Amino acid sequence: AGAEGRLFPGDVELTPSWEPPPADAAFISIQAFPALLDLPQDLEVSAVSCGSRHTAVVTRGGELYTWGWGKYGQLGHGDSASSDRPRRVEYLVAEGLRAEEVVCGPWTTYVCVLE
Repeated sequence: AGAEGRLFPGDVELTPSWEPPPADAAFISIQAFPALLDLPQDLEVSAVSCGSRHTAVVTRGGELYTWGWGKYGQLGHGDSASSDRPRRVEYLVAEGLRAEEVVCGPWTTYVCVLE
């Protein structure tokens, strides 16, 4: 814009805009302080790992639970949906695989499994 706020040829007027997220989008809260996990009471956690925006835990029973930002499929639920609550990775259960260890990268999750 010019000195008087007028647009010159080729200038683009920028107007702020905000679009609400889709109705089915998960709200992913940001925790600034440690918080208790809301897992079923009978589960004992043996390993935990955090990525940039997601978390994964392995239970003593060999199950893998993940939650957080899932845009790149890093939660392992077969989609790119995000989840604000821990969800069991059903693929491992269906394949008869037992999770032993988990390591989260920035946008990835690596799981060591036993058959």
